Amino acid sequence: MIFTADTAGELARDWVEAWNSHNLDRIMSHYAEDVILISPVAAKLLNEPSGTVTGKKALGNYFKKGLEVYPDLKFELLDVMWGVSSVVLYYINQKGTKTGEFMEVCSRGKVTKVVAHYNG
Repeated sequence: MIFTADTAGELARDWVEAWNSHNLDRIMSHYAEDVILISPVAAKLLNEPSGTVTGKKALGNYFKKGLEVYPDLKFELLDVMWGVSSVVLYYINQKGTKTGEFMEVCSRGKVTKVVAHYNG
């Protein structure tokens, strides 16, 4: 998948809307079966020092837990950057923390890798 400003923006807006809806099925529709996520929040919530979540089923379980722990979860998209087959979403969460998520996307338009970064 080769991104343009329009396709990257569309993916980003739909991803944020899915999270803000708290609809797990809608959220998970963005991810490939073999997805890998690396996040300091995953390290904390899952008590997994590497912060790595592997596979769509495990990712769904992690996201479900996150939605339970953060019932007021809400994202506000600030910016979207795109590469050939990746995007970076830059947003603020419900706690006011700025977040940058690097996402690799396969030819089917599904996210295969996420690396999350936070400023607080």
